[in-house]
Amino acid sequence: MNKLVLNSESLNNVLENKSISRDEIIQIYEKSKNSSIELFSTAQSLRKKFKNDSVTFSKKAFFNIINLCKDTCSYCTYKAEPSEQKLSLMSKQEIKQLLHLAKKYRCVEALFVTGERPEQKYQEAKEWLKTNGFRSTVEYLIHASEMALDVGLFPHTNAGNLNKEDLRELQKTNVSMGLMLENISERLTKKGMPHYLASSKKPKTRLKILEDAGELKIPMTTGILVGIGETPIEIIDSILAIRELHRKYGNIQEVILQNFQPKSDTLMNNFPPVEENYFKTVVALTRIIMPKMNIQIPPNLSPNSYHSFLSVGINDLGGISPLTPDYVNPEFSWPEIKKIERDSKNAGFELKCRFPIYPEFFSFIGKELRDKMKNIEDEEGLVRMEYWK
Repeated sequence: MNKLVLNSESLNNVLENKSISRDEIIQIYEKSKNSSIELFSTAQSLRKKFKNDSVTFSKKAFFNIINLCKDTCSYCTYKAEPSEQKLSLMSKQEIKQLLHLAKKYRCVEALFVTGERPEQKYQEAKEWLKTNGFRSTVEYLIHASEMALDVGLFPHTNAGNLNKEDLRELQKTNVSMGLMLENISERLTKKGMPHYLASSKKPKTRLKILEDAGELKIPMTTGILVGIGETPIEIIDSILAIRELHRKYGNIQEVILQNFQPKSDTLMNNFPPVEENYFKTVVALTRIIMPKMNIQIPPNLSPNSYHSFLSVGINDLGGISPLTPDYVNPEFSWPEIKKIERDSKNAGFELKCRFPIYPEFFSFIGKELRDKMKNIEDEEGLVRMEYWK
């Protein structure tokens, strides 16, 4: 049987809800280098079958709580040093002010982001915590999450590697949490590679956190970075690792596929951005590997073409803020929500606003959190249109 027939059979098997092997996925990728039409068509069919003709986003405010970080990644501009102007150490009053402003803008999500355990490296972080009355960044995040709920916003925390007890405590106030796997390749942690000075990015460490979250039944957003020096096989293996986690625990609510964009003040400033057709191939492969998964690309990192990815597998555009910048990628502004709505409509899709947790995961959270959501929830479990527009 030749590879062309094998690829067709494999893609047909996916359409018939049958799983395909790693070898078949690799063969599908290899064929797509010559022609991606069949792969893209299959991904589009799966997206329509399981996600209909809508595309979701979360209307959010980005809380850059503290951007001191014990790690150093070769592509990151989020991390600050104590002497830098971009240093962020948000006080309780600043958090409160931004929460009330976010509510005024009818945001739904409070995205809380921090560097990786900053108090382990920086005295400035310890003093900041002490000034605000806390012993750890996690304690502060729990308090900030309670403040958000009191205002009527729903917390989603992305604070790097948290131990199981930290996850358990944050679970009480966060409707979902996030931790990027980034890539499963140990090779990327070796000397000269992007994660060499980032001990928290070791794949086994990240997988352990995601396993802990699975055991606790926390709805998790995870994903991979595309274009940081990984191979296509390493991408496939990373998506398969996420699929295995979801098969085991059922708690992966969304996979983010984030395309690398070079930044001038990083070690990887001379790396090229990801070629668009290749990135679309990664998106389509992810859809065939995980046909029912919510798959997202950040629209600000593909500002001129994000809507074209709707036809190759994505069904979500992530958190978008009308109020705050993307502090992780400050060079790339989010498109205006009205523009995204217009571009989505022109591509044949209806834009809808969701909570930081997808409706199919509502059973994972407690009654108190669910009750708070019902004030602005529609019959689909999404945010009522008249609220977010």
